[in-house]
Amino acid sequence: MARVENSLKSKIQIIDSAEATNAKTIRAFFARPPFPEKAEAVARKILRDISREGDTAVARYAKRFDGACLVPGRFRVTDREIEEVKRSADADFKRAVRASDRRVALFNRGGKRRDWTMRSPGGGHLGERFTPIRRVGVYIPGGEAPLVSTAIMTVTLARTAGVSEIVACTPCGPDGSVNAHVLYALQYAGATEIYRVGGVQAIGAMAFGTRAIPKVLKIVGPGNAYVTAAKRQLYGLVDLDLVAGPSEIAVLADGSAVPRHVALDLLSQLEHGTGDEKALLITTSKRLAEKVVRSVWSECGSLSRGEWLRGVLPRNLLVVRVRTVGEALALSNRFAPEHLELIVRNPRNWLKGVENAGAVFLGPYTPESAGDFAAGPSHVLPTGGTAAVFSGLTAETFRKKTSVIGLTRRDLEDVLPVIETFGRVENLDAHAKSARARFEK
Repeated sequence: MARVENSLKSKIQIIDSAEATNAKTIRAFFARPPFPEKAEAVARKILRDISREGDTAVARYAKRFDGACLVPGRFRVTDREIEEVKRSADADFKRAVRASDRRVALFNRGGKRRDWTMRSPGGGHLGERFTPIRRVGVYIPGGEAPLVSTAIMTVTLARTAGVSEIVACTPCGPDGSVNAHVLYALQYAGATEIYRVGGVQAIGAMAFGTRAIPKVLKIVGPGNAYVTAAKRQLYGLVDLDLVAGPSEIAVLADGSAVPRHVALDLLSQLEHGTGDEKALLITTSKRLAEKVVRSVWSECGSLSRGEWLRGVLPRNLLVVRVRTVGEALALSNRFAPEHLELIVRNPRNWLKGVENAGAVFLGPYTPESAGDFAAGPSHVLPTGGTAAVFSGLTAETFRKKTSVIGLTRRDLEDVLPVIETFGRVENLDAHAKSARARFEK
């Protein structure tokens, strides 16, 4: 066993960013396309079939990928099934769901924007009003790690935003059953319809609409590369949230960090199990780097997915030594991680240097897992480097913004020369005349 352990340790890369020869290794690790070519092609075919065949194609792909023999009449989870999981759920789990829902709702109520107005120069008013999207679709992944908490991190936000129709899709097993914990969390969070359909077929059904699954206006939620690719291809037919694919974490640490804590935080994202997760440690301490690598290996022995983790660590974990925290921040901003932990002395002092991250976790008592389950902000965050351009899910994701303009005669008179000039240069005569006509007798 010792020989195997030492062999694996040698494959976990600890590199020095200052050495030019390591630039290629860093670039290769950072390159993680959010839409792999293979996933794009597979998603395109499934979506095409669903757009043409509707429920027939959805059932066929449910059989192929989930082993479930479903007829369209069985797609929707029944009230009886929901009542059963409400009765059978254990007390500790119910308390956890209630606590998480309460914290997430509180955070998102606080972040909701309020309608506002301002006076125009001529005595009129300008402003914005915010209204919920009427019908949204939420995707909850299944697989080896059914993301029960994602029900809270999506549906609770939609409920808080005031969405009246919240459609949830999640995979079922070969017998057609939905994970009981997922089902309980979905109903508690406020899903109004729940369907036992997963994968690209779920995304396609919600986007196109079928006889069994009526069309939604927006789709949110994380998924694997195929789900992510499907969502991208449907943009415009429905609105979307962000690129939320395989999990990733970057830990920026100095010598004050506890090696075991860092190791477990890195493993917490790798254990999601798709094999495409990424974990990056950037540290100013050579001693910490070496201890974390040893701890990562030893902690695998106590984890239920330890053997699987041992297999992916050499490819999916990278440890980089840097000279300063400033240099570490620059490297992290290039990586643009979904989750960024700052386990350094005085972490708030370094927060202003963070440009690209889906969420930031400050200090030794803020593990990423707190954000996944209980802190308040949603754990649906941008991945694949898209944290450089996207933000995480919030209640505002489920609302539309409408501008409101109410001018007086004086206001219109003030802007009339602007309207007439733009109408002239853009060859839009009616634009100019429609404004001028208000002043003609």
